Amino acid sequence: HVQLVESGGGSVQAGGSLRLSCELSGNTYSRHCLGWFRQAPGKERERVAAVYTGGGTPRYAAFMSDRFTISAPHNGESATFLQMTNLTPDDTALYTCAAGKLGWTCAGDWKASDFEHWGRGTQVTVS
Repeated sequence: HVQLVESGGGSVQAGGSLRLSCELSGNTYSRHCLGWFRQAPGKERERVAAVYTGGGTPRYAAFMSDRFTISAPHNGESATFLQMTNLTPDDTALYTCAAGKLGWTCAGDWKASDFEHWGRGTQVTVS
């Protein structure tokens, strides 16, 4: 059973940076699509970025600029990271990591319903 634990959130001023981590445990020898989602108060959850641990080009939400970068685990690592730079108050949200269904490579329209394992999230607050 795959488990995901996020960390790295916090409070920063606008223009600052944060690096979120998603530690993967359990069935880590299998390849997964790992994704980051976020949900701000009063808003729907939206996708941020996704990457397949077996390699390939990362996927980003259409509205994402180059401020965010997702990286996949490699060389025996068990964590994926989301590097966020030049943060704005609009980035304030609960950021959650998710693992996709076994065998799915992040292909297609990567929706929340394609992910079956979820962490509890880490809060990011930008002021």
